[in-house]
Amino acid sequence: MLGQILADRSLEQLVNVATLPGIVAHALAMPDIHEGYGFPIGGVAAFDPDSGIISPGGIGYDINCGVRLLASGKPFENVGQQIPALAREIYRRVPSGVGQGNRITFSLNQIDRVLHEGAPSMVDFGYGEKEDLEHIESGGVLDAASPSKVSQQAKQRGKDQLGTMGAGNHFVEIDRVDEIFDRQAADRLGLFEGQVVIQLHTGSRGLGHQIATDHIRIMNRVMPDYGIAVPDRELCCVPFHCPEGQDYFSAMSAGANFAWANRQLITWEIRQAWQAVMGHDPLSVVYDVAHNIAKLETHEVDGRPKQLLVHRKGATRAFPGQPVIIPGSMGTASYVLEGEAASMLESFGSSCHGAGRSMSRSRAKQMVQGARLKKELEEMGISVHAGSMSGLAEEAPEAYKDIADVVGTVTAAGIARKVARLTPVGIMKG
Repeated sequence: MLGQILADRSLEQLVNVATLPGIVAHALAMPDIHEGYGFPIGGVAAFDPDSGIISPGGIGYDINCGVRLLASGKPFENVGQQIPALAREIYRRVPSGVGQGNRITFSLNQIDRVLHEGAPSMVDFGYGEKEDLEHIESGGVLDAASPSKVSQQAKQRGKDQLGTMGAGNHFVEIDRVDEIFDRQAADRLGLFEGQVVIQLHTGSRGLGHQIATDHIRIMNRVMPDYGIAVPDRELCCVPFHCPEGQDYFSAMSAGANFAWANRQLITWEIRQAWQAVMGHDPLSVVYDVAHNIAKLETHEVDGRPKQLLVHRKGATRAFPGQPVIIPGSMGTASYVLEGEAASMLESFGSSCHGAGRSMSRSRAKQMVQGARLKKELEEMGISVHAGSMSGLAEEAPEAYKDIADVVGTVTAAGIARKVARLTPVGIMKG
């Protein structure tokens, strides 16, 4: 994988991150690292809140892009014939595509509540169960959120996008658990061999993108006032405790809450599709993890506990015993891991978040024909529903690193251990 990593600017970007004020210890690269905006995707960096900065480039435009895993009680061998119908029904019920809105719309007052309360607001609106919240990172809500720090333009972009998938690498995927590596951990998570499970991967949609755009513009304007110079303008940042830093942290937290609410509403839509095809057997939330986020956490520094502002950009929190969901590239395996104690010593409790691109989207479209890829996936027994063939080509397996190598690196480092491997049987993309 190192040759793939050296082929783009990701390590140069990591070096630049290491120059930012107040960084603690090291700027870190996860094995799925590739070039991003400012920070590399697959980058982790922790900053001293008192002397350090906050940077939108360390979180990304898709605030709280993340993955949720749902588990059924059905073995694939009993329901395999119904998977194509289930894939069609999910694709029908979960709106997808660039700018795509939902049939379910929310008032601006309701959007403010979502921004403030996150996934619990969706449960209160009737789109889920209280037990769902017990299996979401941070309970699906960040307390620092302030809807007043989110622009009206961002709210307008988001008000009809709750419950929608988007495009790019976002997806809903039906999987079969094809191998259990840690039976005790799998039992705790409610996973068994042959089980049908469903992954969904999306984030804060246009609302999160607008939050990033708004605050990057502000930071670029005020950064010189704080005496900060950066080697790459995409690393614009301000001191965490300055007014602009606090405003962005509150807006970013609101965007993260929107993303958790989005995945909660998509869960309800998937459950509706499941009931229409499979009957009333429940789909339970295994776990929901954020990928693009900054959080105040306590970590050990020089032998003493210290509060740090940890930026994770295309990286997953992997605290000891916490589930870590690592989706593969389209058509390849995904993994469920559990964080290990070494993550707290090595990576600020962080792990990889996926396979990681090894080829740009434009290059993938030149190399791969979407229609042929769809045919190849269907010949593998995978039902495929996609909004565009060019979008499908962008996500071809050959555009990504080998997921087994990525996960193998994380497990060899002792950051996390393997619990289960999932293989796709149905793919839905924008």
